[in-house]
Amino acid sequence: MADRFLHTLFTPSVLATQEHYFGRCGRVDAAPERDALTDEECTFIAARDSFYMASVTENGWPYLQHRGGAPGFLHVVSPTQLAFADYKGNRQLLTTGNLAVNDRVALFLMDYPRRERLKILGHARIEDARQHPELVTQLAEPAMRSLVERIFFIEVLSFDWNCPKYITPRYTASEVEAALAPLRQRIAELEAQLNA
Repeated sequence: MADRFLHTLFTPSVLATQEHYFGRCGRVDAAPERDALTDEECTFIAARDSFYMASVTENGWPYLQHRGGAPGFLHVVSPTQLAFADYKGNRQLLTTGNLAVNDRVALFLMDYPRRERLKILGHARIEDARQHPELVTQLAEPAMRSLVERIFFIEVLSFDWNCPKYITPRYTASEVEAALAPLRQRIAELEAQLNA
């Protein structure tokens, strides 16, 4: 766990709640200004085909949105910066509007088969894709470039890995297909033997 993560989130009310329920509280007295992603986080991020991003509305409500794409669509630009192309969607622009007032975001990345999750805190900025075609070329798959409306950049503040407890393994259709392929092959072989 990176020190800046808990230093940022262990607010006085959180510490008081810990004291109430556990009779003690966790404190992080010193932390760097920000925690850079290591190779472990970068590898994990590059393998993801989706993540959830939370922002806060200007009237104080949390808002959570899903983002998805081909594995690696969330780019690690540097150990302290992430970026992704934002595609044409439902036209509500809730996250984009929220970030115009408060640039704080939380990202939640899951690997269900391995029961791993990574949380990232950061500050986001948005660039209009029409003004930065070079970024669209750099960050979007060729078939998707015409759908890109914005480019998100996230300056990483910190991150935290969670324990696997209570994560139910889930698999994508391609992962299930890969697991079933040897079984289907064996069934075909056995059926061929029976027919002979």
